[in-house]
Amino acid sequence: MAITLMERKRTLEWVSLLLAACLFVSPWIFGFTAEVMPSWNAWIVAVLLGAFAIATLSVFAEWEEWANLVLGLWLIASPWLLGFATNVSAMWTDIVLGMLIAAASLWVVWDVHHPHAHA
Repeated sequence: MAITLMERKRTLEWVSLLLAACLFVSPWIFGFTAEVMPSWNAWIVAVLLGAFAIATLSVFAEWEEWANLVLGLWLIASPWLLGFATNVSAMWTDIVLGMLIAAASLWVVWDVHHPHAHA
């Protein structure tokens, strides 16, 4: 049985919501809550990602995927832009989760514009 485009989009939105939850708890898990900049960066981006994922689960809007891509790219660049690249835990958390978030959003955008690519 083939998975429909809508089922793939919903699955990837659940993945985005899971990644947002992982990002939100990452300061506690990886021990950088004492540092304001990386902690607040993780929390703010996680809340935005979570809000976009929940909104997209109810009604799909492509702009939300582009916003997720921007947030993923922001996470990748933020350790240097915000000056916490020396905190290895925070830096790698943002890079890895940023790459996963960007990849998931690109996958959804690709599916929207190439619906028969997986057929």
